[in-house]
Amino acid sequence: MAKTKTTFFCQNCGSQYSKWQGQCTSCKEWNTIAEEIIQKAETATWKGGETITSKRITKPQRIAEISASSESRLDTKNHELNRVLGGGLVPGSLILLGGEPGIGKSTLMLQVALSLPYKTLYVSGEESAQQIKMRAERIQPDAEQCYILTETKTQQIFRHIAELEPDIVVVDSIQTLQTDHIESSAGSISQIRECATELIKFAKETATPVILIGHITKDGNIAGPKILEHMVDTVLQFEGDRNHVYRILRANKNRFGSTNELGIYEMQGSGLREVHNPSEILISKNKEDLSGTAIAATLEGMRPLMIEIQALVSSAVYGTPQRSATGFNVKRLNMLLAVLEKRAGFKLGAKDVFLNVTGGISVDDPAIDLAVVASVLSSNVDIAIDKSLCFAAEVGLAGEVRPVTRVDQRILEAEKLGFGSIVISKYCKLPKETYKINVIKVTKVNDVVRHLFG
Repeated sequence: MAKTKTTFFCQNCGSQYSKWQGQCTSCKEWNTIAEEIIQKAETATWKGGETITSKRITKPQRIAEISASSESRLDTKNHELNRVLGGGLVPGSLILLGGEPGIGKSTLMLQVALSLPYKTLYVSGEESAQQIKMRAERIQPDAEQCYILTETKTQQIFRHIAELEPDIVVVDSIQTLQTDHIESSAGSISQIRECATELIKFAKETATPVILIGHITKDGNIAGPKILEHMVDTVLQFEGDRNHVYRILRANKNRFGSTNELGIYEMQGSGLREVHNPSEILISKNKEDLSGTAIAATLEGMRPLMIEIQALVSSAVYGTPQRSATGFNVKRLNMLLAVLEKRAGFKLGAKDVFLNVTGGISVDDPAIDLAVVASVLSSNVDIAIDKSLCFAAEVGLAGEVRPVTRVDQRILEAEKLGFGSIVISKYCKLPKETYKINVIKVTKVNDVVRHLFG
């Protein structure tokens, strides 16, 4: 047994120090350094801590000699999760899922564990087996391949894993685990790092996918050392407002797929329902003609979305006009307002402008610029835009309408949802000449103004 050692860790970034100090030199935060007593065995492994000599001898290989693994991904039976992961679970991968308390992380992972056709071990350090059973009865009462274990000691967990030999392991949550090789409390920097190291070693040696649920701090970051996010293969973020029913699943890091994909769920009493066509929930069903609304065609990864942009322009009550945007970059909104004033002649400098992307999502696609401009102008002159019209173009500083990428997918999505016309840049290169939808090509913002308001 190694000698007991006292070290100091930054609770914000995980940096280690030999003595206490007020400010962390790595992240510049004050009063985040805490003392932890660690006692680590010299040869700790996930197989119980005994000394194990690896019989596999590694040697340098030419990259052409290395055989590519042809193992197929494991289907989670959840299309939205598969999309974000890049096609399913990769054998031996470690996935970290983070999100705010009460957002539905445990519900999502339990729902996935209950629906998987593989032998799945759901390890919970936060809830009792009876509490999990109550939730499982509500979600999916007839699950044959899901096993529940309420344990926080990693040595006990690995002993049960060796007996059960599951195909997939879900841990809820990584902050509740504790290993005997470290003598600090559960949730500390050293405990999180050591438990994650043992789980990574287990996943890689046995080719078993491991899904970790992680808590987040008040700043929205994964609780624990930043190195935890570097160690895992995939970092997923579960977002949403607890006051709304829709949840968004994003990939902040993915070694086996794109980080641009998006999964949307609807929280119901029986669990999380997958939303296969998010455009229907992001566009209001209001039949009345209302000014200040415009529809934009955007992309999230490979998925085209139709979103509704709402704008309100009113006379400034105070001396300095307000500029506020929800789900859109305020600096980009100020730029577009300056373009309208300089290039199109609209006097918006003395007016308040409020912008909102409906559905509670944030969009940074420049292709929604033209829809933002159209909604602002519509609210300014109080004339409603035709509901069958949508927009997909970027606006430049000279007032020109610039082309956007993959415009063909945007046109086909608008066509599928029944829109009559779409406004794009004249310089877009289209793969075919004719579409069922009317394609309107413009070169400047003035052309859009004339088309909308005459």
